[in-house]
Amino acid sequence: MDIPTYDDMLAAHERIKPHIRHTPVRTSDYLNDLTGAELFFKCENFQEPGAFKVRGATNAVFGLDDAQARNGVATHSSGNHASCLSYAAMLRGIPCNVVMPRTAPQAKKDTVRRYGGTITECEPSTTSREETFAQVQAETGGNFVHPYNDPRVIAGQGTCAKELMEQADGLDYVIAPIGGGGMISGTCLTLSHAAPETKIIAAEPEQADDAYRSFRAGHIIADDAPKTIADGLLVPLKDLTWHFVSRHVHDILTASDPEIIAAMKLTWKHLRVVMEPSSAVPLATILKNKGMFAGKRVGVVITGGNVDLDRLPWMNS
Repeated sequence: MDIPTYDDMLAAHERIKPHIRHTPVRTSDYLNDLTGAELFFKCENFQEPGAFKVRGATNAVFGLDDAQARNGVATHSSGNHASCLSYAAMLRGIPCNVVMPRTAPQAKKDTVRRYGGTITECEPSTTSREETFAQVQAETGGNFVHPYNDPRVIAGQGTCAKELMEQADGLDYVIAPIGGGGMISGTCLTLSHAAPETKIIAAEPEQADDAYRSFRAGHIIADDAPKTIADGLLVPLKDLTWHFVSRHVHDILTASDPEIIAAMKLTWKHLRVVMEPSSAVPLATILKNKGMFAGKRVGVVITGGNVDLDRLPWMNS
């Protein structure tokens, strides 16, 4: 298992700087008062493809030599990694083939196609995703860039925490959503080296809580097809992300779908930014565990803002 290092993260930051945005950190007096904490929101939804995953994807694409890049890149993704890898491939001028669940939000499919990615749809399960991808990769020969279980991707995601530390110093906690664990692993990679006193919290939907159960069991527990409003957090941990989660995460907290939707509405209204349900899970867990965060300085990663405006989760509630 090729475990990325802190130096890999620093090299990734230099590699991707010309191609990504240095996203801002936002605060809200209202949300601070509501939670009793001092919250610093790192707005990765402001990236051009609308998600933090452009960091890892760009690091992988621009780290390929010409021979490796000849057949382009390929991946499977519920949406944000697919769009971000398509974007990075477009910047480099190479093809990108992605396998996506047929149930993925239309907004995310549209974004992939806008950046020139070719989509093959699969059923909404890990098994179907991996089987369909094996066929696509065999046909295209593209370099496989895994959505999260890839050292190049994790090193790229670690650059987000590097920037956050420089923008908001002295953080007691950094909290981010967890699905497959790419963002959390990158956060662990950076903070365990540069700010070991900062505790790392992962936030997960109750209806897709395999990381929470894995964390407490001490080994990976994978669900094949969980269902939650947080569609970006449906995938299980893998060996590389488990390496970081099991060693460096302080705790994993969960929130229900109604709590996630309520937090999403709060941030749209009071932070005044568009975020997707997966990005609202951290605030939902902070609100649910106020005593843990009261009086603390907390970095919160808003991982993405790709939503279907015609199908917002509160429209039918």
